[in-house]
Amino acid sequence: MEAPGGAGEEKRPSAILFMCGMNCIRSPMAEVIARSMLPANVYVRSAGVRAGERDPFVDVALDEIGLSLGRHHPHTLEELEDDYFDLIITLSPQAHHAALELTRSNAIEVMYWPTMDPTVVQGTREQILDSYREVRDRLTELIESRLVRRNSTAAQSA
Repeated sequence: MEAPGGAGEEKRPSAILFMCGMNCIRSPMAEVIARSMLPANVYVRSAGVRAGERDPFVDVALDEIGLSLGRHHPHTLEELEDDYFDLIITLSPQAHHAALELTRSNAIEVMYWPTMDPTVVQGTREQILDSYREVRDRLTELIESRLVRRNSTAAQSA
């Protein structure tokens, strides 16, 4: 049965991986935001193409909306304990290429959400922090529109 106004039922992802370059800004931010918005039974993780260092501006930007990275430390795809994901969301070109390589041997849906790297912004502390807020807000909007609504639509039509 078709969803009202839609082109059919979308399968609800049960395991989502967010990937970026170094798993220190965009992907961990997306992981924390998604966990706060999606049902608890959706498995959400993040990883980077290569190892990076934790970025304190991420903590500030997330704290402003009542979220925290907790004990998160950046890690690569190879360091993940679980490797089954039915959806990989890439946030940088290099992560997208790496994710597409994974699809050669596994049936995984890959979405590309080009997201700016806030570390390229220079200026005062507040100007730099504004770039992190932009990334946070964009990721929140994308997760809301493409995952939360997608999940609630799939749940309603199930």
